[in-house]
Amino acid sequence: MHTERANKLFEIHIEELSTWGKRPHKHNFFEIVYVEKGSGYQCINNHEFEYHEGNIFLLPPLDCHSFKIKEESRFYFIRFTDHYFLKNDGLTDYKDWFDKVAYILANYNKVPGDIIATNRERNFIIDNIKSIYQEYLSADSYSDSIIAGSIASILNILARSIEKRYVDQANEIDNRFGEILRYINTNIFNSENLRVPKLADKFGISKSYFSEYFKKQAGISLADYIIKSKLRIVETKVLHTDLSLKEIAYQLNFTDSSHLSRSFKKVYGMTVKEFKNGGHSYCVS
Repeated sequence: MHTERANKLFEIHIEELSTWGKRPHKHNFFEIVYVEKGSGYQCINNHEFEYHEGNIFLLPPLDCHSFKIKEESRFYFIRFTDHYFLKNDGLTDYKDWFDKVAYILANYNKVPGDIIATNRERNFIIDNIKSIYQEYLSADSYSDSIIAGSIASILNILARSIEKRYVDQANEIDNRFGEILRYINTNIFNSENLRVPKLADKFGISKSYFSEYFKKQAGISLADYIIKSKLRIVETKVLHTDLSLKEIAYQLNFTDSSHLSRSFKKVYGMTVKEFKNGGHSYCVS
């Protein structure tokens, strides 16, 4: 097992391969993969999924991955480290963007696959990836701002696709339930909006029945769902921001960092520090 690290804020490169010569590995940065040609299998966390020309994947950090190549393949890899989201260069408000999509990344079902909803979105992303690559090679005084805008557009489309997928899955259970989950997760920082009377009024469900309805659909109580949703965001912020535990606790309306720590250990069976130091993931070579 090894974990690949990157010191740069961002890099993009093309690889044309007939065999995958690298060991399966984890990385400590987000990665977008575009398959320009070829076919084979993407191996994520010891599961295999078919890939083919035109596929676009978002690989979250610390997933273990490799490729088994059937037909010679050309990949575009865009990699950006945690520092990409933390920098403050005036080009993009990365902190606000990260807060906006943290709940989506936290709730992203890590079973991999192509998540792009429409050909319009796919073609837009592909054109932007190729534009980024050309800007990355030519690199003049305008390139950084052009690349920043293109990456923000790509990431927002990916975030929307991820959100749509899990909302649609929830709506298969009940046609209101996906929207309820979307509302809870987008308001996870605002406890007042997550109270039963507010939720019941918003979605036209009796206040006396809402808790029973939610548990029937979700399989867990509303309170447990909210705590687990908050803790998934804690995961994301612990791994990918420089916020202290006290700051994260404040953002998510825990009483204090001790309350957050107790809640985390109760659900995960380990401390936040143990989680951050690698107790959350494994990769078999």
